[in-house]
Amino acid sequence: MVNYLYNIATGCEKGFMAGIVRAFLFLLSLVYWLFIRLMIFFQGRVAKRLDCKVVSVGNITVGGTGKTVLVEYIARELKAQGRKVAVISRGYKRVTLLAQSAGVPSHQGTANSMGDEPYMLTQKLGDIPVVVDADRVRGINKAIREFSVDTVVLDDGFQQWRIKKDLEIVALDVANPFGNKHMLPRGLLREPLSSLCRADIFVLTKVNLNPDTLSLKAKLEKLCPKVAVFESEHQAEGFYAFGSPKELFGTEVFRGKPAVLFSGIGDPASFEELARNQGINVAAALRFPDHYNYGSQDFSKIFELCRVKAVETVITTEKDAARISPDESIPQGISLFILRIRLRLKDEQGFRNRLHKLYSF
Repeated sequence: MVNYLYNIATGCEKGFMAGIVRAFLFLLSLVYWLFIRLMIFFQGRVAKRLDCKVVSVGNITVGGTGKTVLVEYIARELKAQGRKVAVISRGYKRVTLLAQSAGVPSHQGTANSMGDEPYMLTQKLGDIPVVVDADRVRGINKAIREFSVDTVVLDDGFQQWRIKKDLEIVALDVANPFGNKHMLPRGLLREPLSSLCRADIFVLTKVNLNPDTLSLKAKLEKLCPKVAVFESEHQAEGFYAFGSPKELFGTEVFRGKPAVLFSGIGDPASFEELARNQGINVAAALRFPDHYNYGSQDFSKIFELCRVKAVETVITTEKDAARISPDESIPQGISLFILRIRLRLKDEQGFRNRLHKLYSF
């Protein structure tokens, strides 16, 4: 049903009935638009200033914009600048609603208790705490109290209107920055496009996969002329075998070899294209819903496809790997590898300077 409504909203589904449903979704989007406007107005009037610097990383559309890898980059950069930093996340689709944190030995989480993206961040950020709480104000106060942080990176924070931010960063996927320009549920926008002018920085993501950014930059300049624009690339850092993240192989290891890909992320096409760019012969690419919880039956399907295609290598993303049981049985003769992605900013020094300005007072 979700995929059907998505296809209708984006115009992929044609026909008379699809048109009727689109008209109904448009009416619902007007109600949603009014609701969001009221939320922005009333929550903005009571927004809280917290006892640390708040760097927000968010987006204006639903779906994968490359926000998580940007959060990782910023957290590492702030730590390198000598800041005591934590990441604050909602923890989408986690099993428990209790506040969770990880990053020091006394606080350990799982993908089920934290959500796949926060759990992945804990594995990659080491001793940088990751605090998960649906109440972001409470989560930030927890980070200050338990970890004595002076800065937090607010994951998916653009719609956190009741928190005053010191730096508002919005990630825009250059391939589809505004969806079909309609609000939910008729389109993919979480807020009106005019809300973008609250941002301090736009980071255009995946420009190596979609290098034509001139028209998008022109639109952003017209819409929000005072907002700085940076371009970033998602690059393949290497591959590692499932369960062995410290043993990273070079990006050339599967060049010319066949592989089956699978993913349950917001933008599976970019993962598949990045894999192809490493010279991988993609025999098949399976797509699951975003944040999908894999079971044994799913892997039976994947491994059977490998047998039919005579393929020995399966590749997925780090976000998907967080949702795979470590006890998952992999048949003899088949290997499961994870593609690790890193972010590269084109004007890295300019971005770093902007972060430095947070502490100029």
